[in-house]
Amino acid sequence: MSATARSLPRPDADTRPFWDACRRHELRVQQCRACESFRFYPGPICPSCGSTANLWQRVSGRGEVYSYVVVRRAAHPAFAGDVPYAVALVELEGTGGIRLPARIVDCPLDQARIGMALDVGFETASNEITLPVFRPVDVRLADTAFMLNLRRNP
Repeated sequence: MSATARSLPRPDADTRPFWDACRRHELRVQQCRACESFRFYPGPICPSCGSTANLWQRVSGRGEVYSYVVVRRAAHPAFAGDVPYAVALVELEGTGGIRLPARIVDCPLDQARIGMALDVGFETASNEITLPVFRPVDVRLADTAFMLNLRRNP
């Protein structure tokens, strides 16, 4: 690998379904068939009940910032052109508290906030890997769409 080549995730038996779903622009999280708890990071055994039966549940892709950091100094030369950028732990809606690490995009850094509503997007990193990224939900646009719908369907 060259000094400027980015290191990408290497899917294995446990994580391949996640990366395959991302490539289809779907966000899926591993869920235990026995106790129905969600888990991330994917693995062969449910940490809640010990079952080895799992499925990959499609989730909405909505969430909120649990925590975040603004990266101002590249940890590797491959990211030097990207700084500054925000990386967050995104608590995914409807998953019982699953937190997914991802970049926040399309958001001025001074507007990133804990609790900020986000929606998933996807960025193609290679032929095999598509990364989930999160964008702020524009509340003003959502409110406008809701009001227009009310006018059409009183």
